Amino acid sequence: MELTVDAHHHLWDPGARAYPWMDGPRFDPIRRPMTERDLRAHLGAEARGILVQTVADPAETSDFLRIAAGSPSVAAVVGWADLTEPEPALPDDPLLVGLRHQAEDEPDPDWLLRPDVQRSLAALGARGLVYDLLVRAPQRHAALACARALPEVSFVLDHAGKPGIAAGEWDSWAPWLTAMAACPNVTCKLSGLITEAPWDSWDTAQLRPYAEHVLDAFGPERVMFGSDWPVCELAGGYGAVRRVTAELLAGCSAAERTAVLGECARRVYGLPAV
Repeated sequence: MELTVDAHHHLWDPGARAYPWMDGPRFDPIRRPMTERDLRAHLGAEARGILVQTVADPAETSDFLRIAAGSPSVAAVVGWADLTEPEPALPDDPLLVGLRHQAEDEPDPDWLLRPDVQRSLAALGARGLVYDLLVRAPQRHAALACARALPEVSFVLDHAGKPGIAAGEWDSWAPWLTAMAACPNVTCKLSGLITEAPWDSWDTAQLRPYAEHVLDAFGPERVMFGSDWPVCELAGGYGAVRRVTAELLAGCSAAERTAVLGECARRVYGLPAV
C-alpha cells in the first residue's frame, strides 16, 4: 500500500495526563505510553502523519506541536482550543493545521450549533484552519447542519461518522453520509472502521459496504486514509488497518489510491510534499 500520509493518529502518556474516554478495562491494552518512536516504526520512512488531539487540553496541543517540530514522522497537528470562549487561544504555529473537539462526548447533541461554537468555527475558517468533526449517531444531524451553515469552513469527518458496524447500522447512517458528501466543504476520513466493528471478529467483507459507500459518496479525491493508531490496536493493530485498507481500495485506479493514501490529506490540510 503506497501510503504517503496517515491523516489520523494519536500519541499519549497516561502517566502524564488523564484520558477520560480511556476509562474501563476494555481499554487496558492501550493504556500505556504511545510515543513518536512507536509511530515512526509503523509509518516507516515513506510516510508522515497528522497528529490529532485526544483530550480537551491546550497543553496537549503545545506538546504535540513540540513533538511535530522535531519529528520526521509528524507532518502537522490537529489540536484543541475552547470554542466556547469569545476568542479561543490558538498557537501561532504553521504546524497547527486544524482543531478538533470530542463533540461525541458532549451531553448536548447540538453542541456544534451553539452560537459561540459557530462563531469560533467561522473564525477558524477565516484563518484557514480545518475542523475535524468527531461525531456518532446523536450528533450527526448537528454536524450536517453545521457544515451547511458554514460553507467557508473546511470540515473533515473523522471515522466516517462512526457507523455502528457491530450492530449492523446502515439505514440511519448511509443517507446521512450521502448528505454530508453533498457539502463541498466536507471531506471524509476512511478511518476507525475496525473499532466500530466487533473487535475480535471483523473481516474485510463486513467493512466493505461502509468503505464503498464512503468512496462512492465523496469520491476518492475527497477521502483520506487514517490509521486511528493507537486506538486500532484494540482490534488488530496498525498492520491490520493497512492490510484491510489495501483490500478495500483494490478496485480503485492508481490515481484514486494515491488520492486516498496521501493527496487528499495533503491538499485539505495544506501539507508540503512528502
